[in-house]
Amino acid sequence: MLADPTRLRIMWLLSGGEYDVGTLAAAVGIARPAVSQHLAKLRLAGLVATRRDGRRAVYRVRGGHVRRMLGEALEAAGHQVSGAPEHD
Repeated sequence: MLADPTRLRIMWLLSGGEYDVGTLAAAVGIARPAVSQHLAKLRLAGLVATRRDGRRAVYRVRGGHVRRMLGEALEAAGHQVSGAPEHD
């Protein structure tokens, strides 16, 4: 799920707070329907959750485990890019 750069950017944004589809679309620079499709896949995988705020759906990362997993994945990628040694 996180191999797609757009989904990774969406997850990074959602790890910092709640967003609706329109706000996410503007932040990642793609159309609302495309963001909705990515969010549907992330929901199906259990990585994001939604709540209703009036007529709009608001999305967030589902729990601390997912936020920590995302942080670790980005840190591991940073090690690969920078050549920094791996650590436990």
